[in-house]
Amino acid sequence: MLCDEIADKLAAAGDITGLTERRDRKHVETCLRCQAEAAQYRKLLKALHSLREDLVATPHGLVADIFVKLETAGERQAVRSLLNGRRAAYVGGIAVATAAAGAGAAVLLVNRSRRRVAA
Repeated sequence: MLCDEIADKLAAAGDITGLTERRDRKHVETCLRCQAEAAQYRKLLKALHSLREDLVATPHGLVADIFVKLETAGERQAVRSLLNGRRAAYVGGIAVATAAAGAGAAVLLVNRSRRRVAA
């Protein structure tokens, strides 16, 4: 049980020097399993520190290509939103035109029926 607790503490500390309790440090000094665990964390930290210093060269034109793709995607989205907005306007316009045509037809029918009654 003590080794499992120490393993968790080593993961948080990264090395035996990071252990705060003297009892834990003494255990690691005498336990081969915990020493191996501490060695693995030291290797991991060393590898991570070496990655920090590595610079990755970006291929020529990569940043420009990314900006072009983003701009194209943004333009497509803008066109879609315009079309969706216009679609609502078109539907509204058709509804108004239909209502107006219906009202106009009703007025014509009323006028025809008045003329027939008057004649």
